[in-house]
Amino acid sequence: MATNDASVLERILAEGFVWVYPEGNRILWTKAETIADAEAGPGSFVSDHVDEVHVRFFGNTALAQGSESWVQKRKSGRIVNGRFVWTDVWLLRHGQWQIVQAQDQELGPLTPPPAATPKN
Repeated sequence: MATNDASVLERILAEGFVWVYPEGNRILWTKAETIADAEAGPGSFVSDHVDEVHVRFFGNTALAQGSESWVQKRKSGRIVNGRFVWTDVWLLRHGQWQIVQAQDQELGPLTPPPAATPKN
């Protein structure tokens, strides 16, 4: 996400790929839309770090579930951080693993916990 490397997306996204977008302003993105977005240039993500991934295999299908933390520079110039939890469905086709379905859920900006209020 932070590098917008369209060549990686071209390789790992299957024809017929569908992405359920995390913010809800677009419900589905196709492979072509996802690649075009990456080719448009660097987005607002400054960094993106995978926190955890769990993969289960079911023959030629794999289910990957995980989370990632990110830092984003908004149009206003404000820097925010947040987290995605996601599920990707991979399929082994012609000897190559590709993502056929992705769904992300944004957990919103991460903020420090509120300061404890002293009790008298």
